[in-house]
Amino acid sequence: MAHPDYGSIIIRGARENNLKSVSLDIPKRRITVFTGVSGSGKSSLVFGTIAAESQRLINETYPAFVQQFMPHYGQPEADQLENISAAIIVDQQRLGGNSRSTVATVTDAAQMLRVLFSRLAEPHLGSPGFYSYNDPRGLCPECEGIGQVAAMNMAAVVDESKSLAEGALLCRGFEVDSWWCAAYFRSGLFDIDKPIRDYTPEERDMLFNLDDGRKVKVDKINLTYEGVIPKLKRSLGSKDPETLQPHIRAEYDRVFTRKLCSACQGARLNAAALNSRIDGHNIAELSAMQVSDLAEWVRTIEAPQVGPMLGALATRLENLVTIGLGYLSLDRESSSLSGGESQRVKMVRHLGSSLTDITYVFDEPSVGLHPHDVGRMAGLMQQLRDKGNTVLIVEHKPDMIAIADHVVDMGPLAGTKGGEVVYEGDFAGLLTSGTLTGNHMGRHQPTKEKVRKPTGEPLKIEHARLNNLKDVSVSIPRGVLTAVSGVAGSGKSSLIQGCLPTAYPETIIIDQNLARGSRRSNTATYTGILDNVRKAFAKANGVDASLFSANSKGACADCNGLGVIYTDLAHLDPMVTTCETCDGKRFLPEVLEHRLRGRSIADVYEMSVEDAATFFTEPAIAKTLQGLVDVGLGYLTLGQPLSTLSGGERQRLKLAAELGKKGNIYVLDEPTTSLHMNDVDTLIGLFDRLVDAGSTVIVIEHNLDVIARSDWVIDLGPGAGQQGGTVQFEGVPAGLAAQANTLTGRYLATRRGPS
Repeated sequence: MAHPDYGSIIIRGARENNLKSVSLDIPKRRITVFTGVSGSGKSSLVFGTIAAESQRLINETYPAFVQQFMPHYGQPEADQLENISAAIIVDQQRLGGNSRSTVATVTDAAQMLRVLFSRLAEPHLGSPGFYSYNDPRGLCPECEGIGQVAAMNMAAVVDESKSLAEGALLCRGFEVDSWWCAAYFRSGLFDIDKPIRDYTPEERDMLFNLDDGRKVKVDKINLTYEGVIPKLKRSLGSKDPETLQPHIRAEYDRVFTRKLCSACQGARLNAAALNSRIDGHNIAELSAMQVSDLAEWVRTIEAPQVGPMLGALATRLENLVTIGLGYLSLDRESSSLSGGESQRVKMVRHLGSSLTDITYVFDEPSVGLHPHDVGRMAGLMQQLRDKGNTVLIVEHKPDMIAIADHVVDMGPLAGTKGGEVVYEGDFAGLLTSGTLTGNHMGRHQPTKEKVRKPTGEPLKIEHARLNNLKDVSVSIPRGVLTAVSGVAGSGKSSLIQGCLPTAYPETIIIDQNLARGSRRSNTATYTGILDNVRKAFAKANGVDASLFSANSKGACADCNGLGVIYTDLAHLDPMVTTCETCDGKRFLPEVLEHRLRGRSIADVYEMSVEDAATFFTEPAIAKTLQGLVDVGLGYLTLGQPLSTLSGGERQRLKLAAELGKKGNIYVLDEPTTSLHMNDVDTLIGLFDRLVDAGSTVIVIEHNLDVIARSDWVIDLGPGAGQQGGTVQFEGVPAGLAAQANTLTGRYLATRRGPS
């Protein structure tokens, strides 16, 4: 049946980032999937152009007073953008928030539960606020609704076997020759040569707790005496740990811990709220339930007076189950969710929405999903479309691409070699388009038959019970590539990232987080090649190497070598403008006159990694750049800020630094995230090189190509949460494919297409 024509989003001459004057019409009220290799321009088109223009136009409809509290969006570079509807962006940005932000609060299930308790619970307390740990009427007074209380790790504060004179106080600032210690030495309250363990209870109290404001004279200066504990709480414990410098944060984490609140046992609520129950359960017990179990419980409650609310809550919970998050509990802190989990939790808000003719923009919604769950996710995308919405999806997985009414394939390659539409049309046409994406749709890696032999003693994890693991014991062979598979929430990360480093501290976890850097942090600074680049320029021109540093005397004075000017606009996001003095080149004009093989230092910042790898003949630089090319990051520019990289790009940047090393144990968590099928093939080759060089590589993965090409597979399940946590299979991938009673084995055995 022919679809009615609802018009199209019209794009003409889009030039954001690497887009090369892209023009196309995107059908409205349809599912359009954007494909292409990493760095081909998908995100620049979907997020940087369409979604950014929608957000900008919506924000402009608000009064100026309101706009000052909203994010600032610049106008995308394009000749024409028309027929754009309001866009809702559902991305992989992790849900932030403090410990009060949970799955329940993010999905609004918390408010629904509170309303039910205010109407049905006995003894009856009154309004919903009496069941909220964010309300003074409901929170536990001891922990103020946090569920935990601050505690001090005294083993990190004092060595009881030593005296004060011998350095018994272990924290920064309490060194024997410090001002703080001088106050204890001069106080006259205790014997500074006596071991702390021999102190009387009174002496211990004076050393650790005394805080009466008394003065102590040190070198003719009056200091206020403070016991060790109040001094630490004031100087270190009063700080927001998220704002501390790394070395101070390390000290904070060493000294301060949190323990379960003794009053509420972590339930966050006061006694009255915890004694109020529905069908024998209080609200904290229900919030701690697995969502799939809670959804079943809600359906058993018969209360016509709140029937609509019960139905809405059950639907909200069942939507969480449908998108593969039934293993979560409502009291799970939102900050602990992965990027994929965060995106799917955000999605739940919109599934029951009455809004229509909205443009929903998704960034690889299948990330973190087992093939078994991808089909259900595809169904939700179709559900949003069928309500009269436009759905735009950036995606790599064939099963998600297959649901598209319209496909836009970007390429042909990445970076400066991308930015063009190489195919536009229906899914059937993509299969015969001859593009990289089209060619890979029916192709898969063959299941490995001849696997490597392990070397040395295996890595053993015994009787693991972390999170949902049910007394799991496994042996992971050394010197091979091991894939750990299973549905989301089956226990893969708990086993490998939680338990393996405990047994083998030398394990190197290559995750998607990078150490926080400044605005100056970029690809070149992270890889450490800039020092050698400066030396090469200095040698070629016979000048000081510091001239070629954007942080030193060669930097443009107006922008301090950033190339851009940040203007603080109070409540608005800072306004970023290109520095007019240096035209964004970062350096003084006289520095740019110095050349290395015809290129200036500013030209180097603008080079892609791939171009730089052929330009630099210096061995130390070339080797590092080739490592970046090998992990599929050749399209990044050397000056690209780290803040603009995706999680998958950050992980591969870390991986590049490990290439060539031998004998290590590497753990990677879903390294194929955000990778095109062609790039996955390259990544598998990279794992083979690491293993062949003598390392042990363990990947937590859903991608069937990676599982098929591994030497050993550990499959967890059978389901998620309480239904998971057991080993379903240990062995070679061909054995898993032959075992049809596991979900992973079933999908591995039924892959279609030529080998």
